[in-house]
Amino acid sequence: MIIADNETAIDYLYYETVAKTVVKLIRQKSKEPLTIGLHGDWGAGKSSTLLMIESAFKGQTDTLCVRFNGWLFEGYDDAKAVLIETIVAALLKERSGIAKVADKAWDVLKAVNWMKAARTAGSLAFTMATGIPGPDLIQGIGSIAGKVISDPKAYLTGDVFNKVMDGAAEHFKEAAPSETTPQRMHAFREDFEELLERAKVDRLIVLIDDLDRCLPQTAIATLEAIRLFLFVPNAAFVIAADEGMIEYAVRNHFPDLPAAAGPTSYARNYLEKLIQVPFRMPALGASETLVYLTLLLYLASGVSDSSVEFKSLLEVARKALQRPWLGTGFDRDKIKARLGSIPSDLDAALQLAAEITPILTEGAHIKRFVNTMALRVEIASERGFQDDIKQSVLAKLMLAERFAPELFNAIARDASADGSKTISILERKVTSKGGKDADDDPMADWPNIEWVKRWAAITPPLNGIDLRPYVFVSRDRRTSAGIGVAGGPVEAMIERLATSTLGVTQVTKAEVAALTPEDANRVFQGLVTKIDQTEDLGKRPPAAEG
Repeated sequence: MIIADNETAIDYLYYETVAKTVVKLIRQKSKEPLTIGLHGDWGAGKSSTLLMIESAFKGQTDTLCVRFNGWLFEGYDDAKAVLIETIVAALLKERSGIAKVADKAWDVLKAVNWMKAARTAGSLAFTMATGIPGPDLIQGIGSIAGKVISDPKAYLTGDVFNKVMDGAAEHFKEAAPSETTPQRMHAFREDFEELLERAKVDRLIVLIDDLDRCLPQTAIATLEAIRLFLFVPNAAFVIAADEGMIEYAVRNHFPDLPAAAGPTSYARNYLEKLIQVPFRMPALGASETLVYLTLLLYLASGVSDSSVEFKSLLEVARKALQRPWLGTGFDRDKIKARLGSIPSDLDAALQLAAEITPILTEGAHIKRFVNTMALRVEIASERGFQDDIKQSVLAKLMLAERFAPELFNAIARDASADGSKTISILERKVTSKGGKDADDDPMADWPNIEWVKRWAAITPPLNGIDLRPYVFVSRDRRTSAGIGVAGGPVEAMIERLATSTLGVTQVTKAEVAALTPEDANRVFQGLVTKIDQTEDLGKRPPAAEG
């Protein structure tokens, strides 16, 4: 079963504690403007935590919770306008029976229309004067926009004037000639405060998600829109984003700023001035990884997340995660005591999770790893060789594929019915207590040899196992499997000679001597092409060894 790679209401990692803390803070500061940051890398659980926060406020008539995903609207409209319109639309939907809410909502939306019109008008006027597309198409309302609004006919003529006035004529007609941008911004805040009061909303909570997926311009525009609400009572914003991506957006938006002001960068200062209370999503340790991986593997086996067995297992997991540094509480004895017995699928999940947890330490990749493995097992089943696939062996090879592609490619090339020569050398090297064998020395030039040694030491050992079914089901690149058959012996030799010193040593003199002059020239030209394609000229190309 494939596990959906999106936010979930099921708390696998006990992040409910973070959500409850945020909810408690919002309730304590119910009358104050508030901005909260949920920071963490991709896959850290930010979206799921937002879902838990939203669930905590459901059913409270005096609280309105609005979710906003700027990534969905990217490229379609101005980010500031979309955010404000989304909030107003939610207010109108929840308070549709109050007539005076609709009247005040219209006043707020007129301010949004003014922003759109000013942005468009200013850019067109700039383009007419210079022949260059105006930068305020991205950066918002500029000084030219203000001049155009105050006296549009002085800056726009003919067809251009008619196009600009199209859709904004009503707003231009209503606008007072002396009204300035600051006055309009103050009026917007006052109108919005009154809108909340008329709607009888004691707390407005806006949950901003996927901001770090947006292009820099959209991310900054959304943050600038939030800035409009910083002094509006009863409004709280919870912003889920990777700090690094937002800092990149700030640097991109303000390219001429110095790198730093004292010990803190300007990009970090910008974020800290906007976000009053930052929360950092906790990184996964060994205990959290083991628990999360076990739960996902058990789900992938086909068990329902609403089943009694899974819910009971989740209870054991949560109790163990209360003090993850102890590394206890999630073992077979505790699970058996709670469930009565351990189902075979759960037993397999526990064993596999224990084997690969020491290597699979990146939380963002765990769900994708489990889904990919489940998909490959299903492919093997559909093709009729599921009995040739063991999940523990497949998982170990997938770790090599993900974290050491050079190793995986070497295994894929020499996999046979008797096993892999690469595996044989590697496992002998890891288990040997004596000095280094000269035949093993070529492995020392691998860039991640220490990781490879750790990988070789985890169970199960692969020496003597026919790995061809695993390589076949994993093939998504030409070099992954079957290269000797699909590409022919010449192409296979090029790939072997172009990867590493180990690959070169596995090409015997007899194989080279058996090449015809034409094939030998093809191998040589293939290696030259590989060298020419090298991007990093600071390192010796692997193909140079061949």
